[in-house]
Amino acid sequence: MKQQFDIGEAVKTTVVQVAGDTIFIDIGQKSEGIVDAAEFTDDDGTISVKAGDTITAYFAGDRRGELRFTTRIGGSDADGTMLEKAYRAGLPVEGTVEKEIKGGFEVKLGTARAFCPYSQMGFRTREEPAAFVGRSLTFLITEYKNDGKDLIVSNRRIGEQAERQKIDALAQTVTVGTKVTGTVQSLQSYGAFIDIGGFRVLLPVSEISHERVNDVADVLSVGQTVEAVVIKADWQHEKVSVSMKSLEKDPWDDAAATIAPGTKIDGTIARVAPFGLFVTLAKGIDGLVHVSALEGVSASTNLTKKFKAGDPFSVVVEKIDTKERRISLLPAASADQEQSAAAYLSHQNDDGEHYNPFAALLKK
Repeated sequence: MKQQFDIGEAVKTTVVQVAGDTIFIDIGQKSEGIVDAAEFTDDDGTISVKAGDTITAYFAGDRRGELRFTTRIGGSDADGTMLEKAYRAGLPVEGTVEKEIKGGFEVKLGTARAFCPYSQMGFRTREEPAAFVGRSLTFLITEYKNDGKDLIVSNRRIGEQAERQKIDALAQTVTVGTKVTGTVQSLQSYGAFIDIGGFRVLLPVSEISHERVNDVADVLSVGQTVEAVVIKADWQHEKVSVSMKSLEKDPWDDAAATIAPGTKIDGTIARVAPFGLFVTLAKGIDGLVHVSALEGVSASTNLTKKFKAGDPFSVVVEKIDTKERRISLLPAASADQEQSAAAYLSHQNDDGEHYNPFAALLKK
């Protein structure tokens, strides 16, 4: 390593020893560099590094022959030179929010003081301003003027950077077709938001199941763990959509074999539309009874006054198009009448006279 360091210079090094409140690091010289152990100590007093660990630290200066380093630019050792280095390099700095002032907060960065506007404090938080006072937070210096006498900092940008890094990491592994496991975060009329690795994705209502879902709350609940497949991944605009339905067997795969023309099915009205009734024939499969096939109604009839979702409705399959996923249905009563009429007409004499059951008896 170098024999001399510039103030604020970043050094990637190895922990040699942890002794009391001091961490010794290898700087390639006869003596080790020193880092305050408090920088790696949590609220329970546990130190998060040990001998052999690799860390990145910044040179804070020579104090009575000791080469001091810090992992937190802006700590008690930081001076104007280090802060300028941090500003020019875009490095994060540690600061203490001392008090609330007009338009924002006064923040202490080492030996300097900075201003953080209200709009730049916190990231996706609803905390009251007073909740930040007294806290030690990380900032980016966004303005450095008058040799460090006028400093403006942002805590929000730290959160934005961390979020961007998390998203970039997810984008490398979560692509269209990827199976993911997540937790339901919230329910909406148009679907549900699912948390996957700290990122929120949309599960549209149409992708929850092959069956029609009228109310998301009927099938999902907040906190529920779900599995889904990514069907859209626009990481640049942070828009990712997933589908639970894609993990289910598609009921249309076997529809042609089980729902053939002429089949009578006791279904349920799934939805009433101005042009007819959608009737559920099997899980995930609906067919349409056109208004023109319904008895006692016309194109101007308000069907919602005569039919409602959930009512049983017997139908006969008229046509099925599995490619377009469309099934035309007839009311079972109308279909029975048509079949009776067809049977009657088929019993005609060769001379064209209609079948007469009494005449047939006399001929016997």
